[in-house]
Amino acid sequence: MKGKRFFSYEWDAIAGVLAAVAAIVLHFLHIADEHIILPIVLALMALLFISFMRHERNNERTAGQVDQIQRMTAKIKSSLAVPDVVLIGPRQLRAAHDQFARGMRGEVVLFNVCLSMYRTAMLFDMLLRPMIENHQVTSIHFVLDESQKALWQAEILPKITACGDGNKVREPHWCKLGRNLSFILADTQPDGATEALLSFWGEPFMAQSTERNVPRYVFHVQAHSELLPHFVELERSHRLLNNSQ
Repeated sequence: MKGKRFFSYEWDAIAGVLAAVAAIVLHFLHIADEHIILPIVLALMALLFISFMRHERNNERTAGQVDQIQRMTAKIKSSLAVPDVVLIGPRQLRAAHDQFARGMRGEVVLFNVCLSMYRTAMLFDMLLRPMIENHQVTSIHFVLDESQKALWQAEILPKITACGDGNKVREPHWCKLGRNLSFILADTQPDGATEALLSFWGEPFMAQSTERNVPRYVFHVQAHSELLPHFVELERSHRLLNNSQ
């Protein structure tokens, strides 16, 4: 270890400093005159120039290595496929839902969600209220199965009405939905790209009990996913079907 440190010293610089000190001492002692000092000064300038050139080559070599590493890193990043869908488990579910709700903007669509998960005040405040009170959200549209009408009128609508911005929640589009597919569709900040939270009724994706069904696993559908146009068309077709009846 000491040997490596010894060889790492800038010996040309050390030699130059020693020579300069010796020349100054000899000059003040009147042992050496200007004819002797001048060659020493020229030699020191040469040593300084050699040291500068060596460091310049090292800097160029280092810059080349850094540039090569950056190109390799960019190539690796470009080769990595960005997932279309990210699975969110129980431990991250609340944080992911809160983040999604805070990032919403514009029109929000809740398609075939299970209203029983909003039945209790705690879950309503956790899952639905953040969407309603998000000032970036202009309207909230539900597309629901007709079997949930009684639950909507008795327990969900009063909670929505009690919210300060409850008027942004539109009257649900009631349909016959035989699907087990459920999603929340919204534009997200900051660029306004459309994303979705996708879930499925039944085990293992939803925890079921006699009182309520609560999602256990959801899928965060990213903005570049090809699933999103299908969700938009699915919601639009059911909404048009409802309006034509």
